[in-house]
Amino acid sequence: MKILVTCPPMLGMIDAFRPHFAKYGVELTAAKVVQTLSVEELKDIVPRHDGWIIGDDPATREVFMAGKAGKLKAAVKWGIGVDNVDFAACQELGIPITNTPNMFGGEVADIAVGYVIALARETFQIDAAVRQGGWPKPRGISLAGKTVALAGFGDIGSNTARRLLAADMKVIAYDPAAPDVPGLGTVQRAAWPDRLNEADFIVVTCALTSSSRHMLNAVTLAKAKDGVRVVNVGRGPIIDEAALAAALQSGKVYSAALDVFEVEPLPAESPLRAHPRCIFGSHNASNTADAVVRTSEIAIDRLMGFLGATAK
Repeated sequence: MKILVTCPPMLGMIDAFRPHFAKYGVELTAAKVVQTLSVEELKDIVPRHDGWIIGDDPATREVFMAGKAGKLKAAVKWGIGVDNVDFAACQELGIPITNTPNMFGGEVADIAVGYVIALARETFQIDAAVRQGGWPKPRGISLAGKTVALAGFGDIGSNTARRLLAADMKVIAYDPAAPDVPGLGTVQRAAWPDRLNEADFIVVTCALTSSSRHMLNAVTLAKAKDGVRVVNVGRGPIIDEAALAAALQSGKVYSAALDVFEVEPLPAESPLRAHPRCIFGSHNASNTADAVVRTSEIAIDRLMGFLGATAK
């Protein structure tokens, strides 16, 4: 059997997983990927494989139909986000598929809070200026007593809330489907976009769905406090980037830290690049060696289970 891997974090450590694949006696194809392959590239390569470990690629009906016409028998979406995968098509085509939920809530939460601190104290601007020979001393804001509007209260959101509360911040969580979390009883709940005017920070950790797409837009930003700081470690399309760029230009949003974008990698012509009070990530919040090993081994084992392979 041949297995295709297109997930960049896993590919970055692929040699560590070759023995794990080898014990199942399968042949591995490690795709050359920066962020994702295109639909046409996937239609060419997926049908040549029995199994596929998917990254953030456009795993569309068209791709799965091509795979079904070839050798593809099963797939696993690496990680928790599934907005790029047509699960309905897989079900109709008889292709078993799953993802690996609750794998790196702590890792993404670490990045989210790191961004909150960086925006509060403007450490990124200090770093850039010192590298250029400057010695700036921007006046930041303290975290204690500040309020965070936290969009998403699942694994990542609840881990983020726990860290924010440890910094003596107030948290208002927005997630109608999430239950209350033990130990986080001081987190307040609200319906989006109520109470955005109270928030010093807006932190996005939720999944991309039809209801969350562009949930932070010109209308909802207008409800926010002047000078709010924005963090996104969820999915890029949750924020209307044109509206965010306009809000940064007007000063409605003081600064922003974005690990994810509507188009990835971030296009050279993006208006966000013109704003000096932005921190840009590379859709990399979950990428620690510990999390990649944990998630990849589970992904391999689940895929081999679908394929009926047994370890030697």
